Amino acid sequence: MVVAQKEAAADEQQQVVVFDAARLSGRSDIPEQFLWPEEESPTPDAGEELHVPLIDLSGDAAEVVRQVREACEAHGFFQVVNHGIDADLVAEAHRCMDAFFKLQLPEKQRAQRQPGDCCGYASSFTGRFASKLPWKETLSFRAKANTGGEQQQGVVDYLTEKLGDEYKHHGEVYGRYCSEMSRLSLEIMEVLGESLGVGRRCFRDFFQDNDSIMRLNYYPPCQRPLQTLGTGPHCDPTSLTILHQDHVGGLQVFADGRWLSIRPHAGAFVVNIGDTFMALSNGRYRSCLHRAVVNSRVPRRSLAFFLCPEMDKLVTPPPELLLLHHQRPYPDFTWRTLLDFTQKHYRADMKTLEVFSNWLRHGKDKAALPSF
Repeated sequence: MVVAQKEAAADEQQQVVVFDAARLSGRSDIPEQFLWPEEESPTPDAGEELHVPLIDLSGDAAEVVRQVREACEAHGFFQVVNHGIDADLVAEAHRCMDAFFKLQLPEKQRAQRQPGDCCGYASSFTGRFASKLPWKETLSFRAKANTGGEQQQGVVDYLTEKLGDEYKHHGEVYGRYCSEMSRLSLEIMEVLGESLGVGRRCFRDFFQDNDSIMRLNYYPPCQRPLQTLGTGPHCDPTSLTILHQDHVGGLQVFADGRWLSIRPHAGAFVVNIGDTFMALSNGRYRSCLHRAVVNSRVPRRSLAFFLCPEMDKLVTPPPELLLLHHQRPYPDFTWRTLLDFTQKHYRADMKTLEVFSNWLRHGKDKAALPSF
């Protein structure tokens, strides 16, 4: 009876936890659900920099391919400059993000993410997980690439439907931003194809009509920065991530057996391989474990574009990679199946693709899933 009462009390406590950045960012007595175990918490020495190549996309094509290949074989992270993205567009995207996250919580919750959905506003993962909650807010929306400007209009429609007509400008800004990110993603896919020996068109064609995800990340100040994480350790389940981080920094990658930081560079975008592309490359390129840390003084913001294939397109390596490497570490799957898996059944971490593959091989048996 006592045990049942304690469990009921714990369930009730979990239900009432609300991540209100304006209220919690100045407090040291934060809810315990946001505290991470000591062995997973950030340490002061993790500020050492990970040296990732700063790749000039306008430079010699063969040199670009070589740098991308080396980065992907090492840890899957690199930065790109001379990418053709208008700096004024990036600045306006950040201004619109600031305007949204400065709203009072009830205003932001007009776009509240629904259970099992990847889009909408989320204040941490309260209501979904009971512990190790991330210290962040996000606003996510789909960015489906089509001809005729439909990608931009789809973003406008989504934001005005959720937040009102006064957010039409936000929609137009993020619609243009997503179109530019899609263009840049396809250019990078050409380079990845060359680096893997399958030609420039292989992956570009595969992602031409991509159904991607745009996410605005806001990490408010936290008075216990060595006991919390903005985003816990994970590998992106998507195909390719293009990230623009502000000057604050906080992105860390697990490489060479330790956590190392990727320092922001003005005008550069951070690019990393995700699980879906790892499967497409037949395991040749691996997605890498990374996380985001917070600090006690200022908020951190980032714009993340997650390149994804069309929902029901079959993710299978090109024949050339199967001939070179006969072993198939991952079964064929659709992006819809993996996305639903991460939203409904599993908290994305360093083993997402491995657990997902085993789940598929066991006939989608929930008993095959670890508890989280």
